[in-house]
Amino acid sequence: MLIARAFIDVANPDGSIRRVHYRRAGSGPPLLLVHQSPRSSAEFVPLIGRWAAHFTVIAPDTPGFGLSAPLPLARPECEDYADAMVALLDALGLPQVAAYGFHSGAIILVTAAKRHPHRFAALACGGYAVWTEAEKAEFGAAYTPDFLPLPYGEHLPWLWGRVQEQSWFFPWYRPGNANRLPMATLDPAQAQPIVMDCLAAGNSFSLGYAAVLRANRDVPPPGAPSPPVLISAYDGDPLKAHIARLGDVPANWRIAPVATPAELEAEALAWLLAHPAPLAEPRAPDVGEGFVAVSAGGFEGLIHWRGTGDLWLHGPGSALTAAPAGTLALDLPGHGLSDPWADAPAELAPWVEVVMAALAALGAAPALVAGEGWSAVLASAVASRLGVAAANVALPPGDRDAWRARGIPDLAPDWAGTHLLKAWRMLRAETCFAPWFHASPATARAFDPAQLAPERLAVRHLALMRASAARPLLHACLDAADAAEKI
Repeated sequence: MLIARAFIDVANPDGSIRRVHYRRAGSGPPLLLVHQSPRSSAEFVPLIGRWAAHFTVIAPDTPGFGLSAPLPLARPECEDYADAMVALLDALGLPQVAAYGFHSGAIILVTAAKRHPHRFAALACGGYAVWTEAEKAEFGAAYTPDFLPLPYGEHLPWLWGRVQEQSWFFPWYRPGNANRLPMATLDPAQAQPIVMDCLAAGNSFSLGYAAVLRANRDVPPPGAPSPPVLISAYDGDPLKAHIARLGDVPANWRIAPVATPAELEAEALAWLLAHPAPLAEPRAPDVGEGFVAVSAGGFEGLIHWRGTGDLWLHGPGSALTAAPAGTLALDLPGHGLSDPWADAPAELAPWVEVVMAALAALGAAPALVAGEGWSAVLASAVASRLGVAAANVALPPGDRDAWRARGIPDLAPDWAGTHLLKAWRMLRAETCFAPWFHASPATARAFDPAQLAPERLAVRHLALMRASAARPLLHACLDAADAAEKI
């Protein structure tokens, strides 16, 4: 099943506009999914696929997480995140939804339903925290330190260790036998997606966590309006113990502790099916940015695009975040926000086919095609297919065999997280030398020192870490450049 993705502009209380990313699939009554912190709607992809058989599923990235812009507040509270969910419903034109939230997503939803009960047909919650005042004080001081990029990448090993060890202990910062969790692992495949979501969130990682850790018990008092609410949690979830702290709940609430995640999902689905929202079609956004489905050259998936005008293609390992203003930019497969390309080819022709198919799907007819770095080779091939001009961009310096061997290092996740720091060091070197892997006085390049600001490096680092198809794209461009010189 194709899970669509889109951006929509949402109004903030101060009148400013905030861009929100969401996933959508299925048909039927609208169902809102709200993820936990510090994750994104990506964690719900398997669930979306299953529940889309019953609902029109809308899964947004909450403010400041995933690809959604943060709230314009220095210290947002849980109520602000709750109101932001209702503002999204307004932007989508949905008068009422059922909703499911996990952990902090559940906390946000319970607060939202207390503040706006008529907007929710029902809630299903995977865990709901009721903190003591002592826990609020402790967690507020230790659980959510600021997460800011540092010049030499010092923040990266800290992040990897923190994410890895949160599978070992709760709370993560208090290791000890009494705090062990049953899901301890060193598997990088489990840590990597959480780390990537944290890198995308930046310091929203800290702000979002802190808001739900400060949140009050928002169970409505007797007689207050409330939609039907299910609270459940499974064995091994630290929040299962909080079920005993709930106290009195409204008559239309159900408390159902379970043994396994599968049982939690079954309970939640049954509850939501029993309390559907009225049918309503979400409003289609039009914000000059989005995703287009492409099936060409052996690739099948979504391509992220932004803007209009001449076509601009980022280099291997980069993303359209570097695109000049006033251009139509694409994230190539396995780069940026576009879908991965399993077994991406090291031949140029399939890459050209993907770009051509994306342009056709968008109805775009650029008059000029430009490519960054080695993607100038791809840009030239696309321009030839379109019968338009290609920008005259010089190819990067350095021996091509050296580029093949060292141009894009292997950044596959490892158990110790060293791939994160390897990518950061590459980007610092790339700023100072050309080619980056030959650091010497002879290869020194002039640069603006502001390019080494940690905030700017963090944007490039995230793009490089997302670029799973960077090496095949680089090799395709190198081979095509060699072949052109032999003609």
